[in-house]
Amino acid sequence: MERPKKDGTSTFQVKWRQDGEWQSEKFGDGDSADAFKRLVEAHGGKWPHGWVRGEGFVEKPKVPGDMPFVRYAERYVDRLTGIDVRTREDYHREIRIHLSLLQRTEPSGQVAPATICNVESDDITDWVRLEEKGEPDPNDAGRWLRRKADPKSIANRHGLMFCVFQSAVEATPQLRTTNPCKGTRLPRLDDHVDEEMTFLEHDEYQRVRAEISDPDARDLADWLVGTGMRWGEATALRVKDINLSAAVPTASVQRAWKKAKKGAEGGAYYIGPPKTKKARRLIALAPAQADLARRLTAGQPPEAFLFRTPTGKAWRHANYYNRKWMPAVAEAVKKGLPKRPRLHDLRHTHASWLIAANIPLPAIQIRLGHESISTTVDRYGHLVRSLDGDITAAVEAAMHTAVPAAGGLRVVGA
Repeated sequence: MERPKKDGTSTFQVKWRQDGEWQSEKFGDGDSADAFKRLVEAHGGKWPHGWVRGEGFVEKPKVPGDMPFVRYAERYVDRLTGIDVRTREDYHREIRIHLSLLQRTEPSGQVAPATICNVESDDITDWVRLEEKGEPDPNDAGRWLRRKADPKSIANRHGLMFCVFQSAVEATPQLRTTNPCKGTRLPRLDDHVDEEMTFLEHDEYQRVRAEISDPDARDLADWLVGTGMRWGEATALRVKDINLSAAVPTASVQRAWKKAKKGAEGGAYYIGPPKTKKARRLIALAPAQADLARRLTAGQPPEAFLFRTPTGKAWRHANYYNRKWMPAVAEAVKKGLPKRPRLHDLRHTHASWLIAANIPLPAIQIRLGHESISTTVDRYGHLVRSLDGDITAAVEAAMHTAVPAAGGLRVVGA
């Protein structure tokens, strides 16, 4: 498009739509404009690679040590210490499926592969939006090529990305001066509905328990709801972890089942450390759990698992869940149980029973092995109702405090 100027000369403008927005570039002669137009067409209606608006092709100086972002992220994860095999595999999966979506968009609109040095904060924001939106299958309206990510997943992946870029900031020699993830506006964690926790009343648990016909499976359910242990912790307990001679009998949580990549660590599951440092703990046993442990440890060697299948082997989650727990829940629902609890809801139920008995949240945090009190408060704080009366009374008293009489006051003139 030729645009005449007042001085008799002309400028030539190339104009096109890219991603729903008008883009344009100006030239001093028609030949240059035509050549650029062909470049845009060759790039599928997008800015040519390496072109900077108003400047043309500009090759940016390469930063020594720069490399593709994904490769740098993988190297970062490979060099992490203090994490188990499963965690490292999880990080690599997040990089491969999600962090690899990160790309660099130049001010001109040109899109380039992300490197550890060229990414800016706007690129991180674009990545967050991409995670929120997902990728529907263009050939099937009911399917997704990549599902929308919930706010918690986005926050976790953004946290990993932050650490990757921060390592580039702290590298010697330094690869970046700033972390582009700093200050990213993430989706609010309470803007979605999590899979709802189910809390069973005492009689509701008994209705499910009554439908578990296998006594070994019933013992394990009683232990889970009576101690609040995670499945992987309870089923990894050994006889030597039980202390029944103390004034208050205890169970020592020192290990847990972990799921590994097939072929790693000798199979799909292996025994490893608990979920967090604070998950290593002593759990006081109520008389019912102490009696159960006394019966299960009788005549067993120290290395034997505390909970064993009828054939003497350790329980596997899928086997227990599908063959023992879910059939019992289904029968209880048929007979009028108004809830459909998951196996992990026994842990939530244990916490709710402690809260109902006015046990302080910090004590519950220690018993459940939460790394932070904020986790305990976020999950179970809404159940704490014991102080409602005191709170409303304090508000009532404050709202009805009488205003002091002004008879004893006087105004002093200047």
